[in-house]
Amino acid sequence: MTGVRAQVNLLVATTTAVVLAAFLAPLGVVLRTMAEQRAIADATTRAQAAAALVAVGQTPRDDEVALTVFYSDGTTVGAPAERGPAVELASRGEAFAARTSGGVEVLVPVHGLTTGTPVVRVFVPDSSLHSGVLRSWLLLAAVGLALVGLSLLLADRLGRRLVGSVTALAAAADRLAAGDLTVRAATTGPPELQRVAAELNRLADRIGELLQAERDEVASLAHRLRTPLTALRLDIDAVRDPQERERLGFDVEALIRQVDELIRTARRPVRGGVHPQADPVAVAADRTAFWSVLAEESGRPIELDLPPGPALVAVPAPDLAAALDALLGNVFSHTADGTPMRVSVTISDDRCVLRVEDGGPGFLGPENPIPPNDRSTGSTGLGLDIAKRTAEAAGGTLRLGTSALGGALVELSLPIIAGPPGGRVIAGPPDQVSRSRR
Repeated sequence: MTGVRAQVNLLVATTTAVVLAAFLAPLGVVLRTMAEQRAIADATTRAQAAAALVAVGQTPRDDEVALTVFYSDGTTVGAPAERGPAVELASRGEAFAARTSGGVEVLVPVHGLTTGTPVVRVFVPDSSLHSGVLRSWLLLAAVGLALVGLSLLLADRLGRRLVGSVTALAAAADRLAAGDLTVRAATTGPPELQRVAAELNRLADRIGELLQAERDEVASLAHRLRTPLTALRLDIDAVRDPQERERLGFDVEALIRQVDELIRTARRPVRGGVHPQADPVAVAADRTAFWSVLAEESGRPIELDLPPGPALVAVPAPDLAAALDALLGNVFSHTADGTPMRVSVTISDDRCVLRVEDGGPGFLGPENPIPPNDRSTGSTGLGLDIAKRTAEAAGGTLRLGTSALGGALVELSLPIIAGPPGGRVIAGPPDQVSRSRR
């Protein structure tokens, strides 16, 4: 777990650990001191009880502690022990507890005897002084760990809510960047994130409005161009010279086709987004099936050669379909009825090649594919330009050549990208592709 959620958990865990250490460490010292005082107090009570017995002439005995009675004549009774300076000091009538090697000795003098002042000594070893302290410390540590775990649980839930709101906001921004202008971010979470979500929604609305206004303006401008073009076409019909009329008509038809393409582009919705993708195999199958109706009417045998599997390329499916339609439309426009044609797709490790071939007259060369003086074909190179822009937008290339059928060959070489999540493949919808039969 990384990111903001981990940082929140680390901050809470560190803060809780510091607070608990500041509280539990002194408490542990207090518990240790209290245990020592309790053991010394118990030893003092036993020593006083033993002193009372010695005062009445009895011999005390205590199996639970190391008890020794030092008499004034030098004899001792009970646990073996040395008569040190502390015992001599206690024989002068002062009761006290003193630290000695391995523990604490409690000394109580016996008053009221004529033969001297005996001293009762009770030795408390360190193990008895600290009895139960380790268990108390372990209990405190367990309580501290439980509190840290509880704080981490609460911090994780808080961080999850915070990160969840940020993740949802980022997902909405990603979809918006991918071209989905219908997405809206949920205004949930902290007030600051709610404000960001509201501003993101306003941005999406504004982008949609600006994009629609731009497309409407382009479409309106293209529509306004049709009126003078229609008038120009009528004026050309009045030209008496047949060759001049044909030349001018060719130019006007070319201009009309470009205006039509401009209108279709302006009306086309947002397609690709940041990561566009399409399957050339599916697009080729769909568009070849569409053009096969016209091919059958004009007696053109059309061959389709496709590999079995999909291959995704970084180009919007409608753009790829429009490019293929432009190339197929060129074949119908620049070759005679009955001319054979072929559409094929080949897939290698990292590239997908889409080819359109025909058995017509072919190209003069890559730099000048259409004869400059041949105005009967009605070609302006618009279809090749559309295909070239599509290939370059996907990081690929366009190549012109001679096909095995003896005519023109147009080859789109496109790099293959990784497949989409879930393996879904997108094909170009027929209603978004040019149906021109020019």
